[in-house]
Formats: sequence, structure tokens, C-alpha cells
Amino acid sequence: MTRHLLLSTALAIAAIGAALLSGPHRRGALVGAVSSSITALASLLFMQRGARARKPMQAALAVMVVMFLTRILVVALATVVVARGGDSVVAFIVAFFVPYFIFAAIEGAYLNALNRDTGTPA
Repeated sequence: MTRHLLLSTALAIAAIGAALLSGPHRRGALVGAVSSSITALASLLFMQRGARARKPMQAALAVMVVMFLTRILVVALATVVVARGGDSVVAFIVAFFVPYFIFAAIEGAYLNALNRDTGTPA
């Protein structure tokens, strides 16, 4: 397990823990934190799997594109679920996007480390 995956797992636990402590907005925040965490961990796991490919950087970038599109769908569907459930959409958005930007930075750091490990330019 790489340090990037460990850092992402720790962030996922912290985000979900913070969502559980968000009081009356807990359900919307929990949906946001869980969906952001699951997509981020899946993205890193798929990137690690793609690192074994012949062209690891291209495989990792393809994973980033696919997971970005997946996240767009997840945000849309989860927003509808939260809104129809009468929960706080603002709490969902904050709980999804604050960890998402940190997860994106971790994924970028993983790509940078992957590029250094291969020894060839992207």
C-alpha cells in the first residue's frame, strides 16, 4: 500500500467522521463525504493497478478522466437523492468538494511520483 493510498484513507476517515459530527445536517454531509471518499479510493486503486501496464502514465491519466466523469455523475445523482430526501444540499456539497480537492491533490502527487518512477517523460 502506497503512502498516497494511506493518506487518502486517513482523509476519508476524517471526512466521514466530520460528517457524522455535523449535527442536523448529518445525512447530507455523510452522503457527500462517503461518495467523495469512495470515488477517490477507487481512483487511486485503479491507478495503482494501471501502473503495471506497459504505459503506466497513460493508464493513470485514463483512470483520472474516467473517474472524473464518474464523479460528475455521482454528484448529480447524490444531489438529487439529498434534495428529495429533504436534507441539506449545502452540507452535501461542502462534504463532497472539500475532501475532493484534497483527494485530487493526492492523486496529482501520485501521478508525479509515478512519472519519476518510470524515468521516461509523459
